Amino acid sequence: MKAWLARLDPDGGGVRIRTEILAGVTTFLTMGYILFLQPAILATDFAGRPTGMDPGALLLATAVSSAVATALMGLWARYPIALAPGMGENFFFVTTVMALGAAGVADAWRTALAIVFLSGVAFIVLSAAKVREAIVDGISPSMCAGISAGIGLFMTFIGLKGAGIIAGAPGTLVTLNVHADPAALAVFGAGLATAAAMQARGRRGAVLAGILVAAAVALALGKTKFGGFFGLPEVKRSSILQMDFAGALTWKALPFIVVFLFMDMFDTVGTLVGVTGAAGWKQAGRLPRASQALLSDAVGTVVGAAMGTSTVTSYIESATGIQAGGRTGLTALVVAALFLLSLVFSPLIAMVAGYPPITAPALVVVGALMMRNAARVEWDDFTEAVPAFLVMAGIPLCFSIADGLALGFLAHPVLKLLAGRVREIRWPMAVVAVVMALYFALVRAGM
Repeated sequence: MKAWLARLDPDGGGVRIRTEILAGVTTFLTMGYILFLQPAILATDFAGRPTGMDPGALLLATAVSSAVATALMGLWARYPIALAPGMGENFFFVTTVMALGAAGVADAWRTALAIVFLSGVAFIVLSAAKVREAIVDGISPSMCAGISAGIGLFMTFIGLKGAGIIAGAPGTLVTLNVHADPAALAVFGAGLATAAAMQARGRRGAVLAGILVAAAVALALGKTKFGGFFGLPEVKRSSILQMDFAGALTWKALPFIVVFLFMDMFDTVGTLVGVTGAAGWKQAGRLPRASQALLSDAVGTVVGAAMGTSTVTSYIESATGIQAGGRTGLTALVVAALFLLSLVFSPLIAMVAGYPPITAPALVVVGALMMRNAARVEWDDFTEAVPAFLVMAGIPLCFSIADGLALGFLAHPVLKLLAGRVREIRWPMAVVAVVMALYFALVRAGM
C-alpha cells in the first residue's frame, strides 16, 4: 500500500491519506454540478428542440468519461486535477449540432461526437509532437479572455431564458418576461440566492448547493416529481461508439474540429497554469510532467466522445481541492471514484436536469465567474480590444459561439494589417482566421 501511494506522490513529501480524501471530496462538490447540467444542456438545443441525445446516456457518458480522465490524471500525471465535460465546449457542441442539422445532416449529434473525437486525436498528436506550445503561445491572450467572457454571457443568457425571465419580443428581439411563471421565478430565485450568497462567503460547493435548493423548491411547488434517490441511469438510446466519421471528415466539419481543438487546448493550458502556478509547482518557469497532464486531458476528450459526450477537459475547480491540502494523484482518484458513485443517484440527477429553472441559477453563477476574464483583455490596444469585444458580444447576440468566434478571429488580423502592425499577426491567428472564413463560406452560407 505504501509503495503504491508513493507512486502517486510526485514530490516525495508523503501522502496524507485523510487530507487527500477530503481534498478530493471538496473538488467533487465544487464541480459536481456538471452531472446535472450536461444532460440538460446536450439533450435539447437552444430553441428547446431535442438534439436526439438521450439524457440517461449523457449522464452515463459524463460520469464514466470524467472518472476515466481524472483517474488517468491522478495515476499518470500525478496531479490533484479533476476533469469533466467543459462548460463552454458543451455549448459549442450544441451549436455544432444545430449548424449541422440546419445544413441537412441527419442525426447531427453523431457527427458532432465524431468531430469531438477527431479534435481529441489532433490534441494527442500535437501534444506528442510538442507543437502545442507554439500554437498556444501564438493565440492572443486578449482573444482567449474574450472567448471565456463571451461564453459566460451566453451561459447567463441561456440560464435566464430557461428560467423564463427573458423572452423573445418582435420589437426588441428580447425583453423581460413580465408574464413569467411565478413558480419558475421562485425556483430560480432560491437557487441563485443560495449559490451567489455562498460564493460571496467563499463557501465550497456553492453552485451545487444552489441547484439542490432550487430542486427542493421545485418539489415543494409541484413543478417536478421525486423519483427516488437510488438507481442506475435509464438509457433509452445508447450513445457509446455512435460517432459518424463519414460526416465529420468533410470540409464543412473542418472548422468545428479546429475550434474544438483550440478551445480544449486553451482550457487545459489555462487551468494547468492557473492551478499549478498557485500551488507553486513550477520549476524554473516550467511545469513538471506537463506532457502527461496534457495527454491525460486529450485522452479524456477521446474517451468522452467515444462514450457519447462533449469535450472532457481540466476543471479550474480543482483549485478548491488543492486549497484543502490535495497535493498528489490520490486526490484525483477520489474524485474519479465519486463520479462513478454518482451513477447510483441517477433518478435524483434526472429530476434536476428535467426542469430548466433548477439548473438556470448554476448557468448564471458560472457565467458570472467566467466574466472575470474580461479584465485580462488589453483594452488600451484597439487591435486587441475590438476583436475580443466582438467575440464577447457576438457569442450571446448571435446566439452562437461559432459565429461570435468567427467575428473576432476574422477582425483580429484585419485590424493588425490596417494598423500597420503586420509583424504582430502570429501564424496561429492567421490559421484560425482562415478556418473561420471557411466556416462562414462552407457552413453558415449553406444554412
